[in-house]
Amino acid sequence: MDLILCHTTADFDALGAAVGLTCLLPGSKIVLTGGAHPPVRDFLALRRDEYALIERRSVNPEKIRSLTVVDTQQRDRLGKAAEWLDLPQLDNITVYDHHLGQVSDIPATQSHIAPVGATTTLIVEQLQQQQISLTPAQATAMALGIHVDTGSLTYDQSTPRDALALAWLMQQGASLAVISNYREPGLSPQLQRLLKEALEQLEYLCFRGYTIAWVTLKTEVFVPGLSSLASQLMELTEIDALLLAGEYPLSKDESRLTIIGRSQIPSVHLDQLFHTFGGGGHSQASSLNLRGVNTQNILQQLLDGIKTSIPHPPTARDLMSSPVRTIRPETTIGEAQRILLRYGHSGLSVVDSQGQLVGIISRRDLDIAFHHGFSHAPVKGYMTINLKTITPDTTLPQIESLMVTYDIGRLPVLENGQLVGIVTRTDVLRELHQAEGKSRGEGQPRLEHSVQLPSLEQLRDRLTPQLWQLLTTASQAAEQRGWHLYLVGGAVRDLLLAEAASGTLFITDIDLVVDGFHQAADVGAGVELAKALQEIYPAARLEIHGAFQTAALLWHKDPKLDSLWVDIATARTEFYPYPAANPEVEASSIRQDLYRRDFTINALALRLTSPRAGELLDFFGGLLDLQAKQIRVLHANSFIEDPTRIYRGVRFAVRFGFDIESRTEEYIRYAINSGVYDRTAQTNTKTPALQTRLKAELKHILEAAYWELALKLLDDLGALQCIHPTLKLDPELLRQLRLLERCWRRFDAQKKLILWQMRLEVLIAHLAPQYRHKVAKNLQLPEDSIERSHKLAAAKSEVRDFLVISKQPSQIVQVLRKYDVEMLILIAISSSRIIRRQIWHYLTVLSHIQPMLNGNDLKKLGYKPSPRFRQMLDDILAATLDGVVHNQEEAEDFLAKHYPV
Repeated sequence: MDLILCHTTADFDALGAAVGLTCLLPGSKIVLTGGAHPPVRDFLALRRDEYALIERRSVNPEKIRSLTVVDTQQRDRLGKAAEWLDLPQLDNITVYDHHLGQVSDIPATQSHIAPVGATTTLIVEQLQQQQISLTPAQATAMALGIHVDTGSLTYDQSTPRDALALAWLMQQGASLAVISNYREPGLSPQLQRLLKEALEQLEYLCFRGYTIAWVTLKTEVFVPGLSSLASQLMELTEIDALLLAGEYPLSKDESRLTIIGRSQIPSVHLDQLFHTFGGGGHSQASSLNLRGVNTQNILQQLLDGIKTSIPHPPTARDLMSSPVRTIRPETTIGEAQRILLRYGHSGLSVVDSQGQLVGIISRRDLDIAFHHGFSHAPVKGYMTINLKTITPDTTLPQIESLMVTYDIGRLPVLENGQLVGIVTRTDVLRELHQAEGKSRGEGQPRLEHSVQLPSLEQLRDRLTPQLWQLLTTASQAAEQRGWHLYLVGGAVRDLLLAEAASGTLFITDIDLVVDGFHQAADVGAGVELAKALQEIYPAARLEIHGAFQTAALLWHKDPKLDSLWVDIATARTEFYPYPAANPEVEASSIRQDLYRRDFTINALALRLTSPRAGELLDFFGGLLDLQAKQIRVLHANSFIEDPTRIYRGVRFAVRFGFDIESRTEEYIRYAINSGVYDRTAQTNTKTPALQTRLKAELKHILEAAYWELALKLLDDLGALQCIHPTLKLDPELLRQLRLLERCWRRFDAQKKLILWQMRLEVLIAHLAPQYRHKVAKNLQLPEDSIERSHKLAAAKSEVRDFLVISKQPSQIVQVLRKYDVEMLILIAISSSRIIRRQIWHYLTVLSHIQPMLNGNDLKKLGYKPSPRFRQMLDDILAATLDGVVHNQEEAEDFLAKHYPV
């Protein structure tokens, strides 16, 4: 166990440095050795599950391998955890700090101490050197550490290194809204006096879940810094919007009015409201200056404008995950842990035999119980029973308040006493993040070349009318049933990548996901929707397949929809029982459905149904990765569970001209070098990800124009080992594949050969003969392909030996016509130039020469049909090939001489 220790009463710099170190040291855990500053506590109350935090009491000291101490060099600042510094089994102790001139009493094996404004900056620089990417949550925690310890780069100890680190963290997606909520700017003595006055006079209004406040401060002269005072008021009072009016006299009869506006409400755009009165600024921060006006009148107009801008807030029904994974009170600690591992949850709801909610148990509770040896104990002894619950109509602000006030990570949603869903910290953070993006004008995220995600209205112009109509019809059918419908995966990705000037976009392969459990839809929702659509589009063929009733609508050369393929499924999650297996799937939420996908750029969803039609769901940073032109996997075990994702990642990288993100490449190489694929193939009879699904990915790659670049990248990654451990793309194999390209163009004018399959056969043929047949069968190639792989060695030997001694064309034809074109091409491209030329000559010339006579001619000459006909015609053909017979008359003479009537 590798631990990262924060000092007691941890501040944001200690937390930010620790979070960054979990990225540098994968698998390490953070221990808050003795509490945290109040702002840090509030921050973690909502975001604890985003970081690798564990309780000090759940640590088994005997399993500690290394310790890393951040933001201190004194062991007495580590509380009781300081005892771990003396453990004999430690491999190393590392210290990171930015406080110079201190005498350390920590027995460090490594120290990283430098004159920067924040310890977090030192971690950022190492992350940059190793090209490690962060999640927005990680970047936000680290940016807070630098902001708070440098006073947002205003303190004397701030350095250019801190500024560069902050800039990089912003590129990684650090949330400015969250940072502004938790940093602590100071106020001048004059502003501090006004702050006290403002707090006493502040008036409040609660409206649709948001708190709006306003106050008027009258002073004798102009007071600078009212904007800082407004920010401080926002932090101290936890209000959502503020109007701070400052009024002072210019003369006996005239006064000057300054109004500072602040808002954290996504839909409120203060710049537009203030513009009406000649002011301006940003959507969340604006100001105006007026003379000789009625202060209360202006404030009332601005208040009315803010209220008009606030929509009804999202409710628990919009946020919750459903169905809820539940267990019984009698379930053991060990079994509950296995369920959490299988589904990736951070907690489980406990229900009795009547389905009534009786408790909740978190991962932390399970970890502590397991640590103390109670894996066989029932969860009822460890679950939380004094529960806070909400209804489907509970608003987002109310949910957020409950979570922060009571440090609750998940809130059960009850309707008529029944558990219908659960809202987690992640659900709240997702909604807050999306609201934050909209408040910054990022409702339609901007990518390179000013490409934007189209709004729902713009989609109408971006897609062909018939495709837009199909999506509209599908969304209306889903809404009628009370379901949500999402366009997911590649179609959303392609919409983002498409150039705005390219005209309408017709997508031939569409994935739709129904998330209907909020209205008690069952796992057959996707099928029901597909059947409803087929009634409207009778030309489509309906296919229903899979254990979870997924459905597909297929059109074939339709006048309007061409050969469109639409997959419709109910949102689901998946679990791999062993590496390379087919996943086991269960109905779940849209978030879990997206999490089971391969890469962030394919884990995007666009909501098609009201009331939030056009909303983009991006839980995993897919937009940032599209902008960075990189392929990033969703989770570390992805390639171990499914090796076909390696091939998909390479295909996307080459197709779009993207890079494979460095950590993702590390995961690929680790999975390949671990030997897990060989082990799972030896212990399991069915490994679809190394068989049929691998063949499907190979087909996509080998039939594409970029096949050569893709194979080179696969070879560089070592991924051709998934086909066979000995397969390498050496110069000889590459030469053979290029020769195949020439053969295809020269000998297959009618395009009868299946080119991608021939390329795969060339790859298999490059293996040692004893492996070929097994690999071809493993990939479940057609029988003729498997037969060729089995007989190739013998056929090549026979052809080579015979052609070396053959002088007459008829002899060449006699041996080569026994083989199909595919076999001859495989032999030719792997043989010497002399042999290859003879096979080329056969395929282009000799194979097209016909005998001068046929069966009807023989009958006319008086021969009675008999088995001899075949031999007679073969002899005439041989004579023709060898130049003995040149025309029909000579053929008849030849026949009369050798086969008299």
